Amino acid sequence: MRRKNKKTKTRMDQYRTCLYFALAGSVTALICACYFALWKKVPSNIKIRAGVDQTLDLQVPASGEIYKEAVEVSGFTKSNIPKDSVHIDLAKPVTIKANTIEKYVLDLKLFGIIPLKTVDVQVIQDKTLTPAGIPIGIYVKTQGVLVIGVGDFTGENGENLCPAQYVLQSGDYITEVNDEEITGKRDFVEKVKHSEGQEMVLQVKRGEENLTLKVRPETSQSGDYKIGIWIRDNAQGVGTMTYLGDHADFGALGHGINDVDTSTLMELEKGTLYHTEIIGITRGGNGAPGELTGYIEYDESNIIGEIKENTSEGIFGNCSEQIYSAVPFDPLPIGLKQEITRGKAQIICSINGEPDYYDIEILETHLDNDNVNRGIVLRITDPDLLALTGGIVQGMSGSPIVQGGKIVGAVTHVLVQDSTKGYGIFIENMLSH
Repeated sequence: MRRKNKKTKTRMDQYRTCLYFALAGSVTALICACYFALWKKVPSNIKIRAGVDQTLDLQVPASGEIYKEAVEVSGFTKSNIPKDSVHIDLAKPVTIKANTIEKYVLDLKLFGIIPLKTVDVQVIQDKTLTPAGIPIGIYVKTQGVLVIGVGDFTGENGENLCPAQYVLQSGDYITEVNDEEITGKRDFVEKVKHSEGQEMVLQVKRGEENLTLKVRPETSQSGDYKIGIWIRDNAQGVGTMTYLGDHADFGALGHGINDVDTSTLMELEKGTLYHTEIIGITRGGNGAPGELTGYIEYDESNIIGEIKENTSEGIFGNCSEQIYSAVPFDPLPIGLKQEITRGKAQIICSINGEPDYYDIEILETHLDNDNVNRGIVLRITDPDLLALTGGIVQGMSGSPIVQGGKIVGAVTHVLVQDSTKGYGIFIENMLSH
């Protein structure tokens, strides 16, 4: 009997120990989840406009000191602490004003004790931009040639050959062959054809690396020399111009131009904007994104701008003066991400031949989203736009988002499962390219 009671007691102790561990694990997981949620709620970088009172209302139980390294902070107001730092308490709305274009560092602690995050605070020049919303035809020429695939071909004796296997890979940019610059796809194919089977030395850009690789072409069944790769040297399509700046500069798309097969951001040698007209609309639906069909005549007389940069935040460059006559809107101030609120807003796009405002609802803002193109979650509510397009369609990328009389972002993506919803980029991200 005693032995039985002892076993029962031992078993109860084991159960009790397991429960303690389970409880401790659950509490730890809850604390970690709360900590991570608060960490995500505070952006890693905050921009504020010079000379303007701005309110931060993040409602996070965190506070800390804002510093400017080795230099006196003179622009901030509403502080009675030493001149080399300013105390910030994000548990309540905080009004900040800075008069000089500078960068500061804010070290935040939860409840003033637990380290939370180091935030970069950047004072930027207040800007006005002209919202565009007009369709643009896009043509970009890559730097060298882009490898979109590696595969076999049949040799002259019927065997399967692939000299480029284990040498090149999808996403590589071939910029030189035997110290000669590659001008395009045709140029590269000709160099391989005339190699006479001699080893070729390739200069290749792979991500951030610059590599020197060697490959020896083999004779195909047709008698031509090949190395077994598919390549591309250009891309074209239709998008929407987001804004015009003060000096005939523009920003568009809100995301970069990526290769359709490799998803690689295309390395730009040159790019051109063309006048385009929307001639057809394929309505979007759940599981089937729609599309704007544009007519582009790649003629010199239709060139309206030059693309200087292709970045993850969009395409940027200079445009011709004739663009301004096609944009009927006055300049608007920019709105920073912390100023965006959930609720009513508008986008500008050209569906019926002229750029116009259409109603949307901003559902969420992700102030610290790692994906710079998806900081805004939005839904199309305008009945006219829904009737025409079914929501967001391909070609609307870059449509400016306006709230409270300010440009706050641009449309970037559609949700495939619900074409009325999509994502947008903060305008400050486009301006920081």
